[in-house]
Amino acid sequence: MSPNVEGPTHASAPSVPNAPVSAAYSYCEAVTGAQARNFAYGIRLLPTDKRQAMSALYAFSRRVDDIGDGTLPADAKLARLEETRALLGRIRAEKIDEDDTDPVAVALAHAARRFPIPLGGLDELIDGVLMDVRGETYETWDDLKVYCRCVAGAIGRLSLGVFGTAPGAADAARAPEYADTLGLALQLTNILRDVREDAGNGRTYLPAEDLVKFGCSEGFHGDRAAEGADFAGLVHHEVRRARALFAEGYRLLPMLDRRSGACVAAMAGIYRRLLDRIEREPEAVLRGRVSLPTHEKAYVAVRGLSGLDARTISRQSTRRRS
Repeated sequence: MSPNVEGPTHASAPSVPNAPVSAAYSYCEAVTGAQARNFAYGIRLLPTDKRQAMSALYAFSRRVDDIGDGTLPADAKLARLEETRALLGRIRAEKIDEDDTDPVAVALAHAARRFPIPLGGLDELIDGVLMDVRGETYETWDDLKVYCRCVAGAIGRLSLGVFGTAPGAADAARAPEYADTLGLALQLTNILRDVREDAGNGRTYLPAEDLVKFGCSEGFHGDRAAEGADFAGLVHHEVRRARALFAEGYRLLPMLDRRSGACVAAMAGIYRRLLDRIEREPEAVLRGRVSLPTHEKAYVAVRGLSGLDARTISRQSTRRRS
């Protein structure tokens, strides 16, 4: 049997993986580039070791999501999710070898030795996808937050395990809280963007009490809102909620090093601009997926790399404390 892939602890893990682990990371980066354009756009700003670790996290998360979104019967999905949870347990117990046939497991196991990644966040992701498989709906925003924390807040906290906080960062103990909140902001934006697609798959995420309030309880099955529904009012209500989450979550940026901050600013900035588009034309989400052109994503990335967003948030935080 080959030596265990995890090797030394993350404090002393080698900076250059050996050939099998490098190949596993390459596979994860290919998955990320092909299936997560916004995410891939942000992590390209990271140094190699962090980019590889983030790709491993994404590839594992993608596997979990694909089970939930796939066409298998519900009982088969439940079994696959539990198998994936068992694989996560093997990774956590350092029982993945470098010649294992699963490149995602090899890469994630190595990343977990390189960085203090809180792998329990991936258990939370599985819990969230189980909610999808069971067809759960959400009466209130507090109910929906539980789901969003599983599928997105947890990803924010996992990512923070890779990023770390900058030495001497003020209030760094609150970084996981801000990472979680930023994840909620991104997920609520996703929910608004995908409202028609999700309805086609039999899923409704927006809180039932909000749907009732704005006359949208009939759902979203066409390219126009139902007659008498205040769809624009519903969207603007959720946009305000998402903006408040972004404002709180962005307080994470000054706590990160320059390149990690640029990565987060790029990914969050893309979604914040997406939210702007949805706000300007709410019914566009009923006609198809709203997205940003490549040149606008590039602008957001440059803005993040310049540190402008982090400096702006830092100044705002200082004013709030004074």
